[in-house]
Amino acid sequence: MNATVVVTSVHEALRKQPIREFLAEFLSTYVMMVFGLGSVAHMVLGDKKHGSYLGVNLGFGFGVTMGVYVAGNVSGAHMNAAVTFTSCALGRMSWKKFPIYVLGQFLGSFTAAATIYGLFYSAIIRFSGGELTVTGPTATAGIFATYLPDHMTLWRGFLDEVLLTGMLQLCLFAITDKKNPEFQGSQALVIGILVVIIGVSLGMNSGYAINPSRDLPPRFFTYLAGWGKQVFRWHHLPGLHWLQHPREAREIGGLCGT
Repeated sequence: MNATVVVTSVHEALRKQPIREFLAEFLSTYVMMVFGLGSVAHMVLGDKKHGSYLGVNLGFGFGVTMGVYVAGNVSGAHMNAAVTFTSCALGRMSWKKFPIYVLGQFLGSFTAAATIYGLFYSAIIRFSGGELTVTGPTATAGIFATYLPDHMTLWRGFLDEVLLTGMLQLCLFAITDKKNPEFQGSQALVIGILVVIIGVSLGMNSGYAINPSRDLPPRFFTYLAGWGKQVFRWHHLPGLHWLQHPREAREIGGLCGT
């Protein structure tokens, strides 16, 4: 098979809407997660010189904005399995598209986690002393997935995520409503600002993952990369108001998500 045949086959495949939507969700989620996880890595590993909780909110918020610009015209740039599920449940899109969208999101998120791990590998090893842990003063699993602080129970965390995800979806409906002319042409920016608002106002309890596609694939990556089964167990992380040492402050990285 020569190069011309390969190129022609690729072009024909890219004309198929399911493949275009899969790639759109993959790329938009990848973009969002690279910016988001990178901002968490700066806060956790940077000894308070290169990152902050506000920086994480901005990283994820405007990462979402960039993701919408990347894929909004193709798939709608859901980047969130909860948003895709709601769209299908309300009849806004066919259930046949659900696995295509979610697979693209999960693979994009997993690949982004692998990218951040590669980019910050030296910093992770230096900070952790070569021991990849989920809890403790040199924990680094929180760069990739969310973990509850010590004032939260598992069920409170669940209810917190349900409420925040509902708030996200409600506001998304308002922002993307074609009968709402105020947002026409500015939806991508406003959606990013929405994520920032949720983070700075409601993020401390559960890390506001509000997105299975944001949390599960990176968590699975950490399991494969050496953090082990502990990433799938319920853990408390120290609350911000109890942090006394700059190194302990890094653990709050587990409280960041989108």
